[in-house]
Amino acid sequence: MRIRALYINFFIVLGIDIALILASIYGAYLLRFEFSIPSQNLALLYKALPVIILVKITSFYFFDLYRGVWRYTSIGDLFNIIKAATISSFLIISFILFMTRFEGFSRSTFVIDWCFTILLITGYRVAIRLYYEQLSGEGSWSVAIRNLIGFLTRKQSEGKKILIVGAGDCGEKICREIINNYKLQHNIVGFIDDDPEKLGKKIHGIPVLGFTGEIKKVSQKTRADEVLIAVPSATSKEIRKIIDTCKEGGITFKIIPGYGELIDGRVTVNSIREVAYRDLLGREVIKLDAESIGGYLKGKIILITGAGGSIGSELCRQICRFKPESVILYDRAESPLYEIELDIRHSFPGIRCTAVLADVRDTAELNKTFTANNPHVVFHAAAYKHVPMLELQPWKAIENNIHGTFNIVEVSKKHKVERFVFVSTDKAVRPTNVMGASKRVAEMLVQSQNGCGLSNTRFMIVRFGNVIGSVGSVVPLFKKQIEKGGPVTVTHPDVTRYFMTIPEACQLILQTGAMGIGGEIFLLDMGTPIKIVDMARDLIRLSGFVPDEDIKIEYIGLRPGEKLYEELITKGEGIVPTSHEKIMTLKGLDCSLDILNGNIEELDRLSKDQDHNKIKQMLKKIVPEYMPAASGGVNGE
Repeated sequence: MRIRALYINFFIVLGIDIALILASIYGAYLLRFEFSIPSQNLALLYKALPVIILVKITSFYFFDLYRGVWRYTSIGDLFNIIKAATISSFLIISFILFMTRFEGFSRSTFVIDWCFTILLITGYRVAIRLYYEQLSGEGSWSVAIRNLIGFLTRKQSEGKKILIVGAGDCGEKICREIINNYKLQHNIVGFIDDDPEKLGKKIHGIPVLGFTGEIKKVSQKTRADEVLIAVPSATSKEIRKIIDTCKEGGITFKIIPGYGELIDGRVTVNSIREVAYRDLLGREVIKLDAESIGGYLKGKIILITGAGGSIGSELCRQICRFKPESVILYDRAESPLYEIELDIRHSFPGIRCTAVLADVRDTAELNKTFTANNPHVVFHAAAYKHVPMLELQPWKAIENNIHGTFNIVEVSKKHKVERFVFVSTDKAVRPTNVMGASKRVAEMLVQSQNGCGLSNTRFMIVRFGNVIGSVGSVVPLFKKQIEKGGPVTVTHPDVTRYFMTIPEACQLILQTGAMGIGGEIFLLDMGTPIKIVDMARDLIRLSGFVPDEDIKIEYIGLRPGEKLYEELITKGEGIVPTSHEKIMTLKGLDCSLDILNGNIEELDRLSKDQDHNKIKQMLKKIVPEYMPAASGGVNGE
């Protein structure tokens, strides 16, 4: 079917070109004879038409006018059209001169026809490109003029030779930017794509040379220095295949990240980075209901706790896409807070940004911040998350995760916040560690606000698993161990975790904020759990080593409070589907005030005394499903 479609497209373009050639020569005669062509001249023209069409079509073919992907028409294609029109006009004039000595033909008509041919053939190609660019929202004449200036001023570089995998929109945009920016010192030597319709075609004058399985052969033929993977929609399996082929050919590679990772959705050279483990995770692009998210964020004042953290900082960036009036960045870590403030001010200059260096445990500071800014929406992402550390110092989990959440809930109610989104974790499900139990208590605190009818604020909870690249993620640890030559330490050969990327998690958090009516626990689709040892092997291969040969893997035993397997729901919670395919809602508890009354105050008292055992006993009383794991036991994270 693809081959058939390819031939159909070719004959459609050929037919349109013949029509334009006829229009060009006839228009030239009309213009020359002031719209009244003598019959004898017209008769001679009809006799010459087959030769004119044959010569021009043949010239177009030899100058690759039928190998271009016209939605990506470039200045190089324009030059090819000029060359083809010039050569064909010269051949036609030579033929007529030889056959008739120009008797009955006007010389000026062929000059006019040359101009018309270039205008019509170029106009048709450019119209196709503008049509597709307008569809994607990127088309404008200013872009075309800028590209023309860039092409004319560009110097041919003797720098790095790049082979682009992916002859689609992403590959074309990167190719165009490299061509138009001589400072990059890169040369595109070819494209690789698995679409047979594109094989042999040209984009900006650069050919599609083969399929992904032929990367080694093509890179050797073109002497490419580097492969650039420009297929944001590729699955993890496809990316693995490309990487393996590159390694087999001994060629370096980089990648354009998926669209979910690109905040503004634009693909640029600055997006290019080394291949990371998240590229092998195989997560699909999230489809957001931008209208509903914009409905509660646009023009509003948004406060984010834990704004300097992995999730919090990405939330800040994602929120700013929806043009709030202002964002309040609330965090007690000075350096990360400063960095995200600089990032927001630089990337979103039209949005007022306030950085507050404060602690959620400080009620006076919270009240002062809320009074000064009157936020409409609160995202509570501040928390301690390090399982073994909190297992040894459980009072810290009580102070920050429970008491801090209680404080910000009360302040949000007092200042009549419209929506409150609490970022939770899968470790709150049947917890075996203090961290998970403290997050479950915090969930109960948040959920009871609407379940018990205590507030008009919409309180909702988002629960998900591990995120790749977060501060506490195992990936940075593995990478450091690989850099040192190993060994890579894994707690247990069977330990598994759910994973998603930071941008994906944040996008779904924003979506749940639009969906919640209050009291829900939203569960994000975490996909299939991944064995940590498989992740370690992938990272070792990604670093250019062979697992268990170049870099050893050692099993060190489960750490305090860790589980072998994580869960996403607990007993009594019923999954209810939502309008979004990646989000479910859990029934949870309607009202848990009886469980919480008095016990939260007791937890606070015990945390001040730093009573390790009694804290765990009280957590067990509030969360009956909490089963503390023996230190270094079998049940771990």
